[in-house]
Amino acid sequence: METSLLPESLAWMAWTPATAAFFCGIALLLVLMTALAIWRPEVERVGVLHIPTTRGDRLFLALLGSAFIHLAFLAFFGTSPVASLPIGEGIEVSRLWIASALSLLYAAVVFRTV
Repeated sequence: METSLLPESLAWMAWTPATAAFFCGIALLLVLMTALAIWRPEVERVGVLHIPTTRGDRLFLALLGSAFIHLAFLAFFGTSPVASLPIGEGIEVSRLWIASALSLLYAAVVFRTV
């Protein structure tokens, strides 16, 4: 009999370390953006889109783009491992970590240019 560490209400989703890190990162970003909005009110600026955007707008664009990056990686490459770490019985490193790294790079570009 297989036992799960997740509560029954979360068992429907395939929680991998990559997806857990992705959602924890989003939660931390929302907390950080809330704190920044309180301590340093947002100022609109005009970037390459030639429309005024705030930090929240840029975060939304970064999150939307990172979702598409992850979906594209799943569609083209799947979740096949790219490496196996020699820990215990071997921890496999998914291609989703590459998608997460690209998403961070994309978010940095969005926050600097948009």
